[in-house]
Amino acid sequence: QVQPMESGGGLVQPGGSLTLSCVASGSTLRVNRMGWYRQAPGKQRELVADITTGNRRIYADSVKGRFTISRDNAKNTMYLQMNSLKPEDTAVYYCNTAPYAGGSWGQGTQVTVSS
Repeated sequence: QVQPMESGGGLVQPGGSLTLSCVASGSTLRVNRMGWYRQAPGKQRELVADITTGNRRIYADSVKGRFTISRDNAKNTMYLQMNSLKPEDTAVYYCNTAPYAGGSWGQGTQVTVSS
């Protein structure tokens, strides 16, 4: 199974920005609808944004207007631009197919929003 690799997380103050990257080898990213998920401590993993092969974007209400998902098929890479970050965005962020189809999860990348 292809295991995606996430990067770009870090510590940021409220109102700040981060851009996450997800690299998936092979054709996984090109041929699938892909999504960004997050899991906060004590909570279930949730889908926050996904993008179809035709670049239609869907966002959870909690991030709509602040996050932007995009993909670069030539680089097998997907991105999540996060602006106006809030403490409640603190979580480990993962990428995978959307909806989740049972594939391997990567290590994720930690995003912490705190002053």
